[in-house]
This record gives sequence, C-alpha cells and structure tokens, in this order.
Amino acid sequence: MSRVSRNDRRVKRHQRVRKNLIGTPEKPRLCVFRSNKNISAQIIDDVNGNTLASASTLEKDLKGENGGNKEAAKKVGELIAKRALDKGIENVAFDRGGFLYHGRVKELAEGAREAGLKF
Repeated sequence: MSRVSRNDRRVKRHQRVRKNLIGTPEKPRLCVFRSNKNISAQIIDDVNGNTLASASTLEKDLKGENGGNKEAAKKVGELIAKRALDKGIENVAFDRGGFLYHGRVKELAEGAREAGLKF
C-alpha cells in the first residue's frame, strides 16, 4: 500500500472546510497558503470568482526578509488587511487552507486582526 502524502491529507482537510465556507461579495474569504519558505494570503469572492486583494512574502517590499518565519507572516497579515480596508472590505471569512491554526497561520490572522480586519 502506498502512503498518503502530508499535502494530500492537507488538501482533504481543506476540501472539508470549503464545503461550508463560501466567500461572498459582502463577506469574502481570506485564504492562506503556507509553504516551507513563504506564506501568502488572498481575499477571494467565490460568487464572482474574483481575487480582491493579495499579499505574499514573495513581493518586492517583503522579499528581503525570511518568508518562513512568524514575523514575516504577521507582516503579510497586516499588508493584506491594509489592502482590504483600502477596497472597503472589513469583514472576511478566514480559510486556513487545511493548515493548523498555529504558528505562522495564527500570526498572519492576528496581524490582519490588529490591522483592522474582522473575522
């Protein structure tokens, strides 16, 4: 028997969460993706299929730092919240992407909350 990979298990968890979590124009979805070296976040309107805002450690202003640590994740959360508030988005539904709400994912969420997003 072949062993199920760690990413396949995460994708399965993400599918279970996404069954009940839909981003609307009034309350879009804040989706987080975490890799070993970077972290990124998007605010998505699933009804219209649009990405309203995004932020990542791969961007120019955050690229000089280590993208795989908590400080960088917190800065990405603050940046995504700033971009969302500029577009008039205050309330979002948090989609942790099948990752545990711990470590970098938690820091991103706390950074976004501190910068003014509500979820």
